[in-house]
Amino acid sequence: MPVTKTIAKRIRQATKAEEYNHHYKSMMKTSIKKVLAATDKATAEPLLKEATSIIDKAVHKGVIHKNKGDNQKERIQRHFNKLS
Repeated sequence: MPVTKTIAKRIRQATKAEEYNHHYKSMMKTSIKKVLAATDKATAEPLLKEATSIIDKAVHKGVIHKNKGDNQKERIQRHFNKLS
């Protein structure tokens, strides 16, 4: 049990932030998996746009670092370029 009110508040805030970040990370991972599972460009193109948008939102909201977002976008773009 927290000793002071400020510690209790920090615990509440950290829990709330953890849930918030988990939501965006989960959305991001799911959209990346969908792109990587695509087998042709026709189905992968709209998924790629959606995944890129979600990654950009996660970076903008501070859930992930800019470099990680860029690395993930590059990863799915490379996969998309390999498709025929």
